[in-house]
Amino acid sequence: MNVTAGASMPTRHGDFDMFGYDSGIAGQPHLVLTLGLTRGATPLVRIHSECVTGDVFGSRRCDCGDQLELSMTMIGERGCGVVIYLRQEGRGIGIENKLRAYALQDQGLDTVDANLALGLPADCRRYNDAVDILQDLGIDACELLTNNPEKAKAIEASPVRLLKRIPLRVSPQHAHCADYLTVKRERMGHVL
Repeated sequence: MNVTAGASMPTRHGDFDMFGYDSGIAGQPHLVLTLGLTRGATPLVRIHSECVTGDVFGSRRCDCGDQLELSMTMIGERGCGVVIYLRQEGRGIGIENKLRAYALQDQGLDTVDANLALGLPADCRRYNDAVDILQDLGIDACELLTNNPEKAKAIEASPVRLLKRIPLRVSPQHAHCADYLTVKRERMGHVL
């Protein structure tokens, strides 16, 4: 993975360093925030797939923004960690297809069936770039902040040792999100 740019990024959770990594998508680098990485320290790692609707606009259809916020809080409290923000919007289907899936959800389909009705996979995200980024950062072991078993499997299948998987427990603040979380748990195996 190639670093394309970098700068300091002070946040309410701590003073991070932010880097762009080539994602293979012109003008859309993966974004990586690091805090307190030192030799021998075990970082908390959040592999977070882009969710413009939840992360930026506070959509009540998902818990993505809440998970990102909780991850940054936990990393800030520990003083050592990484957030890898992968450019794979909408479980990898892109923002326009995500909006189409939302329209189908408004007609009664759940998030999985909406993607399938569009002729798309339920989830086509990949985490090999995240593993490459962790290796580029010199991380050989981590504690992973995730509810998603596929992210844990990706780390377990890599040279990076997964020391612990820490679920991100966020409380749904509204009915839309409660239904979404039920589908994630029952149909996608997420730990909630």
